[in-house]
Amino acid sequence: MTGPLDGGPDEPGGRRRRLPWLPGPRAAPDDLEPGPMTRPTGPERPVAPVEPVAPAEPVMPAEPTPPDLPDLPDPSDLPDLPDLPDLPDLPDLPDPSALLALPANPEVSEPAEAPPPDRGGKRHKGLSHQVLKSLLGAWALSACSAEETDLVEAHLTECAPCADEALRLRDAVGLLQDDRSLDLDPMLRSRVLENCLGRRPARIPVPGWAASYDAETARLDALLRDFGDDEWRAPVTLKWFQDERAASRKTTVAGVIGHLMAVDGLVSAALGLDDPLAAPLGESLGAPVPVAPADRTARFWRDSAFPAARTVRGPWREQSHTLIRTVSFAGRGAAELSVSYGDFALPLRDALLDRAFECWVHGGDIAEAVHYPYDPPSGPHLHRMVDLAARLLPAALAARRRGGLASPARGLVMPGAPGRSLHLEVEGPGGGDWYIPLDSPAAVGSPELAVAQIALDGVEFCQVVAGHVSPEDAAAGQDGDREAIRDVLLAAAAMSRL
Repeated sequence: MTGPLDGGPDEPGGRRRRLPWLPGPRAAPDDLEPGPMTRPTGPERPVAPVEPVAPAEPVMPAEPTPPDLPDLPDPSDLPDLPDLPDLPDLPDLPDPSALLALPANPEVSEPAEAPPPDRGGKRHKGLSHQVLKSLLGAWALSACSAEETDLVEAHLTECAPCADEALRLRDAVGLLQDDRSLDLDPMLRSRVLENCLGRRPARIPVPGWAASYDAETARLDALLRDFGDDEWRAPVTLKWFQDERAASRKTTVAGVIGHLMAVDGLVSAALGLDDPLAAPLGESLGAPVPVAPADRTARFWRDSAFPAARTVRGPWREQSHTLIRTVSFAGRGAAELSVSYGDFALPLRDALLDRAFECWVHGGDIAEAVHYPYDPPSGPHLHRMVDLAARLLPAALAARRRGGLASPARGLVMPGAPGRSLHLEVEGPGGGDWYIPLDSPAAVGSPELAVAQIALDGVEFCQVVAGHVSPEDAAAGQDGDREAIRDVLLAAAAMSRL
């Protein structure tokens, strides 16, 4: 058979259709150069030269025909407009050439590199806000010069953010002081108890006159809580004033706590509680239990020459807790119960205040021995201690007068009548004014009959009463009768004891 590709007669008339011409393979671009591998296998065809074609001229589009505009109305046919109101006359403007002749204002013009203003919108003698802010640290450390201090403090009155930062820096500097106590605020316990009792009052509260003893024993116990054996055996010097001169006795921290426990036993005995010296020492040896505080202390030290350090803390703290519980349950009548000290007696309310005073004084002795700070009592408790010493001063002055150690009385005074007095002005927390009768302990102090005045700090006055500061060394402001002043200061020191 034949087909179209065979060249067979498939056209009318018997003619054979020619086969279509198929082009050969197209050469690669690299094979366009003449060479043995690029010569075409078939016969070459002549290539006609290409004549350049001139560029055609651009054909510009025809301009559009503008549309026909509508006829405008005749102006005479428009309605008349209303008359406008008269405008006010404008002020005459100054000549621009006159403005150029004005002198320049030095306050308005600023140099090209002026320092930026501070946040308050002002500058202090050329110091910017950033410079003054950088001085806050030195100001808090008191390391600025006098001029810098004035500039910083003036800036703090105008810039609230810097004032807040200055307060934070000053508080931080306060924490860097090495002479501050690491203990908690002594009033923290009282505030916590007050808050708790305000929410839920105690069914049996601690009497107010026993609060000072409760607070001072708690403070001393907090100091002793972390003591090791070395601290318990640290030497302590107890000081007091005796026979017109200073006296002292050396012991240990454990010995001081034993001394407090021995004297607190007087209050325990008055309340019918166990006396730490009564059994088994007194019964076994057949010797009576001493009453005087110094004798009781000597007895305790003799029978326990070497107290076993921290073991003395437990009995002392249990004794103080028992005293507080007992007076809380005893009621109001217990406040006037007499407590004998041998040569004198005090009501229970004053006896516990005296024990609180001695607990504070000896707590300071212990803290000094172990090189630890110890703060004075709070203001209300210190005021009660000063008041107790002021109330005992007339009796102490009369005792010295009977022994020939004070000047004689200037006149006889009936009991309860006003007499010649000394004005005792105590300053600081817990301070106040007291008038000490000079001629009779039964007289009443009177401001109108004051012949002398003593002014001193409350803590320093208590140190004189405790025998830790000599009357001659007390930094007291004195005015009036010098003899009366000397007698009262010596009587205050004579109230001290071991």
